[in-house]
Amino acid sequence: MKQLRFGLFENAQANDSGTATWRHPENERDHFDNLDYWKNIARICEAARLDFVFLADAWGWSEVNGERPEICTVESLDLPRLDPAIVAAAMVSATTDLGFVITGSTLIEQPYSFARRMSSLDQLSNGRLGWNVVTTGTAETAAAAFGIPMVAHDERYDMADDFMEVVYKLWEGSWEPDALERNKDGRFADPAKVHRISHEGPYFRSEGYGNTSYSPQGTPVLFQAGSSDRGRQFGGRHGECIFLGGASATKMAAQVKAIRDEAVASGRDADSVKLMAAFSCVIAPTRQEAQAKYESVLQAQDPAVAVASYAMFTGLDLSSYAPETPMAELRTELSQTQVSRFADLTVGDVLADWHAHGVRSKPVVGTPEEVADAICALAETADLDGFLLTPVIQPGSTLDFVEMVLPILRERGVAATDYEGSTLRERLFGTGTPVLGASHPAAGHRVQPAAALNR
Repeated sequence: MKQLRFGLFENAQANDSGTATWRHPENERDHFDNLDYWKNIARICEAARLDFVFLADAWGWSEVNGERPEICTVESLDLPRLDPAIVAAAMVSATTDLGFVITGSTLIEQPYSFARRMSSLDQLSNGRLGWNVVTTGTAETAAAAFGIPMVAHDERYDMADDFMEVVYKLWEGSWEPDALERNKDGRFADPAKVHRISHEGPYFRSEGYGNTSYSPQGTPVLFQAGSSDRGRQFGGRHGECIFLGGASATKMAAQVKAIRDEAVASGRDADSVKLMAAFSCVIAPTRQEAQAKYESVLQAQDPAVAVASYAMFTGLDLSSYAPETPMAELRTELSQTQVSRFADLTVGDVLADWHAHGVRSKPVVGTPEEVADAICALAETADLDGFLLTPVIQPGSTLDFVEMVLPILRERGVAATDYEGSTLRERLFGTGTPVLGASHPAAGHRVQPAAALNR
């Protein structure tokens, strides 16, 4: 069995994954706006040698029939939240090896300023940065907040393709890796290795020079999680690590194959994309104790949260449909991932499921050995490369995993015992190089050295 990679899912707000469990007495997520909370999470992850912390984000909020339900404010369902780039910058200073993956929207951001922000963080972290590329599932409220037109689901991916071309040119084509000389008796940078970029696409334009020099990885490691047909196509072309949500092992195996096939169709190797599944667990010495622990989390949440939360992700007010309505009959232009995953269920089934764990996968509830068995079985059946640990409460869920399950996985040889490689890309792919491979579309924007061109 292959060695697996592990990251931690986090969110800079009091709740995450569409649930509202901040009231649980052992949950410290209500202190998300305290720097000490984030430093503690970073230290736990680095000490455990997890590969990265993944910082989710959303610009929008929940609305039902055009109004934000009061329960969203009462339970801090969607607001307030912090900027993940700022949180990551703070955690970078508290760590030396841990990677950080930041969510950024191709609908909301401007590519020129976004490229500078990401390159800056890659520089200051010495190559430990990744970007979770999203087209913004909560597009309607986010678009209203920014005063921009609403864009349909598939067109948002067309827009994202254009966005990627701009940032690739800035990251890979503007400054050559060895452009900086820092020679006090000569020059700081070689003018022959600094290039003007030009882009005029259907959605974005950019003329000029990259605002930052070439960072340790050039392009940050690219993460993506779209599961629609258009999302898989985008991930197959651009993604390096693709996240899959909760699904059966059989369904997940089919998704893995479809994404690898998309990568091959884009001229890339099938193994150039790492597939990682969301994974939640509740652990205790006995299964009965674990189940009791899980029940205490469920009881900490108001069931009324589920309607508002699901609407935030999909724009669908499930309370307006009869419980027996098949989900397959519903349509949305927002997060189709959170509709398609329930295609075989009814509205009533989804509300019950969403109350239990929101966008999280259904947790494995059991002993450390049982959780380790579940991880290994799912990885082998679905041909997964790793997992994104999605905690039920923090920091308890993370501590339980790293203290009780990770040692078992290491004994089995499926989890690394230490960091291998200095950058996030080297660690995840074992390539020995921090930059993207030649088959990735970003590599096509690199400037060839003059010596190579004259051969």
